[in-house]
Amino acid sequence: MATPVKVYGPPLSTAVSRVLVTLLEKDVPFQIIPVDMSKGEHKKPDYLKIQPFGQVPAFQDESISLFESRSICRYVCEKYADRGYKGLYGTNPLEKASIDQWVEAEGQSFGPSSGALVFQLAFAPRMNIPQDQGVIKQNEEKLGKVLDIYEQRLGESRFLAGDELTFADLSHLPNGDYLVNATDKGHLFTSRENVGRWWNEISDRESWKKVIEMRKSG
Repeated sequence: MATPVKVYGPPLSTAVSRVLVTLLEKDVPFQIIPVDMSKGEHKKPDYLKIQPFGQVPAFQDESISLFESRSICRYVCEKYADRGYKGLYGTNPLEKASIDQWVEAEGQSFGPSSGALVFQLAFAPRMNIPQDQGVIKQNEEKLGKVLDIYEQRLGESRFLAGDELTFADLSHLPNGDYLVNATDKGHLFTSRENVGRWWNEISDRESWKKVIEMRKSG
């Protein structure tokens, strides 16, 4: 590769860390471009040219720009299919469809409830924002129901999309890590036998350990 791809945003961001773990699994060189959101840098005109919604991450690969973390990850898996871990996004239409359905489950079912808990329990205290116990209770119940479905699925296969690790599994790492390691809700994962096994396996990836180190140093 001639020029490292650029990832805009802090590794502390769940969406940014989703992109970083994918790049590491695919062995794609990258450069993290800091975006100081506390200073409103994500709303400045130059940044809005590559991320029109003023969020992180934004992504550049030579002349192309992308936003939305899951789309960026799919692009990385497809463009650099012959690099790093080759099965991350499947090798045929059926495998890709199976991966996509679990990525959609993460984005539409796991993500909203886990994200609400991460904000209330991990980020709100740092930002001096009062926690909403009603929101916490409601989303803990919602996430529990999602993980019950995962528990059944993971009793049938080693990973969500089959017996090989894929992007569908990696996509759960950012929110999951905060819940397990930075809140008192880790039992939602560890109390479920199959979910707990799966979580321990995916969170022990060297790629994710490197992202955690980036979060700490960032």
